[in-house]
Amino acid sequence: MPRSSAKNSFLKNLQSGIATDSPEQMRNIARKVAGIFPENMTLTLSGDLGAGKTVFVKGLAEAWKIEETVTSPTFNIFSLYRGTRNLLHLDAYRLESADEIEPLMIEEFLESPWCLAIEWPEKIKEWLPAERWEFTLSIEKDRHHKIRLLSEGVSP
Repeated sequence: MPRSSAKNSFLKNLQSGIATDSPEQMRNIARKVAGIFPENMTLTLSGDLGAGKTVFVKGLAEAWKIEETVTSPTFNIFSLYRGTRNLLHLDAYRLESADEIEPLMIEEFLESPWCLAIEWPEKIKEWLPAERWEFTLSIEKDRHHKIRLLSEGVSP
């Protein structure tokens, strides 16, 4: 099925990187991603502390009509939210290795339609599914934040 011109343009911009001036702009980008993001897929969010990873997940939640307040699951490791899509938000920051994922039984919570959003994916790289969308977020010298889609679908 061919992509629409607007979707292609948005994805091309994401692949080049989009700068944001505010958390609201980051949530707007996430809402657009939520509208085109395939069901039952993982997305990863890499970047420094404060780069906007959790803000991005909040935008996904808004688009999927999740009413609960989304917060960073750093201490809980993961949070599950239900809306028009189930969102499992995993923060791997405190994990030492992918071996710590299995006891969490994450797969048990992935009821279709779902999205698994993972912050700090580099901590559990060997556990990540090959088919995923990878994002990197950064804080630029001018204090703007930037989000970039590194891969869409099957990871290189």
